[in-house]
Amino acid sequence: MRTKKSKASKRVNLQSLPILHPDAAGIDVGAKQHLVAVPADRDPRPVRTFQAFTPELHELAQWLKHCGIRTVALESTGIYWIALYEVLEQQGFEVRVVNARHVKHLPGSTQTDVLKCHSIQQLHSFGLLNCSFRPDQQIRKLRTYQRLQDNLVVNSAQAIHHMQKALLEMNAVRKRGGTATRRCTRDPAEDRLPHGFHRPLLPT
Repeated sequence: MRTKKSKASKRVNLQSLPILHPDAAGIDVGAKQHLVAVPADRDPRPVRTFQAFTPELHELAQWLKHCGIRTVALESTGIYWIALYEVLEQQGFEVRVVNARHVKHLPGSTQTDVLKCHSIQQLHSFGLLNCSFRPDQQIRKLRTYQRLQDNLVVNSAQAIHHMQKALLEMNAVRKRGGTATRRCTRDPAEDRLPHGFHRPLLPT
């Protein structure tokens, strides 16, 4: 007969671990506000709340500088962390984006907002958090342009269909073979343009 294993969690004394990042801060990212925790000896109020608007994000960064913080760990909650990440990166902080699921299963983590940012700060100071990969700014900018181009190419067929429907409703084009087909040809003048310049396709 099988016996169920007990799910009693083993308590780990975090205070016995060596501190690898003494100048570490932890941030619990939210949609409307961010809770920030710094070491207790850096400020009389080591846990503060900042709104998610851009001026408050810069105020958050200035407070971290005043506390002597060099590295910051924050959870990848939705897309709300991106603006905060960019502000902290511009201010010269070493920002580490950690997986919320990873933080949840680590010893010493809690689900209370105020205690959660404090636990993130502690876990980061002990070097227990694995950061997610995030490319540099130039790669991110190129990736954004590439994704936009891909979306435009994918949506081009739907846009042409809408134009065809509008032309049919205005009686500006006749159906050919059951569909209002418009063919695009290459402009011969494009061959005479300098390298890197292109003209749009002309409908016929």
